[in-house]
Amino acid sequence: MDFGTVIGNSLGELLAPTTAAYALAAIGLNIHFGMTGLMNMGQAGFMLLGAYGFAVTQSMGWSLLGSVLAALGLAAIYAVLLGLPTVKLGPDYLSMVTLASAEIIRIIGRSTSLTWLTGGSGGISPQDFTGKFEAASPLPDGRTTFLLWTYSNNTANSWWIRIVGWALVALGVALTWRWFHSPWGRVLKGIREDENAVRSLGKSVTRFKLQSLVLGGGFGAIAGILFVLPRSVQPDSLGRQVTFYTWTILLLGGAATVFGPILGSCLLWVILTFTKELMRGVIPQTIITSNQVEALGWVIVGVALMCLVIFRPQGMLGDRKELAFNV
Repeated sequence: MDFGTVIGNSLGELLAPTTAAYALAAIGLNIHFGMTGLMNMGQAGFMLLGAYGFAVTQSMGWSLLGSVLAALGLAAIYAVLLGLPTVKLGPDYLSMVTLASAEIIRIIGRSTSLTWLTGGSGGISPQDFTGKFEAASPLPDGRTTFLLWTYSNNTANSWWIRIVGWALVALGVALTWRWFHSPWGRVLKGIREDENAVRSLGKSVTRFKLQSLVLGGGFGAIAGILFVLPRSVQPDSLGRQVTFYTWTILLLGGAATVFGPILGSCLLWVILTFTKELMRGVIPQTIITSNQVEALGWVIVGVALMCLVIFRPQGMLGDRKELAFNV
């Protein structure tokens, strides 16, 4: 077994656009849950709307900025339509409603009656929506090697996607740090801990929750765009499991922290990739198949996360004082 290859492939997840996309999605979920206490179990719905908004408008010839604004607009409309009748629900009911809403979006996206727009269950090919993004790259054509990794500069799973993705993550960190330490953020924290006390001070709890839902959903939409740029827009790839991975990342890094979503995303994908690569190199295929390695990798990581929840429930960067959620 080549340990250099195993380590190189594992550490490559630190730069992967998928890791950056999940970090952005977790930042959005952190605004919902970490700042406001909203049990949103449908972050994948925001991601799928963002992906469709970008891909469909790009295939129609829109500019890059116009497509990004369309994705954010769809996420904002969805957040308002979802939030107005639901933000007053308790956490258990809110989680069920948001989960069901995300599933409705996924099922609509794969509907055969919308194949002309969404591509149905087959999705939208990357050739239909990645051209302008790749053309916007200032990097020269070809491939570049940096430390252990070699990728194309502009096409498919490229350095250009990685640069844009992690720049967006850095922007998200800066914005959330500012919001966490602003009067607006302190109101959201008050809502998370005791919304009745905030309401007694004359604050509109519903309005602040809607603002939180829209902002967090916007990060989810951008994460959806970044997630599909190296691949096709396929509705089943942004299903329930994406929301559960995002929650795992947030709780692993630490809810209500600025850097928790980034650390959680990096740790999850690096550890998962290392575990799978190590098992493929050590265990013969006559004993365990490649598909079984995939499943066993998640089992091992799941057990590790259970231990984390038991022994450090606040996450890697979390503070036990921040666990006073009104849930």
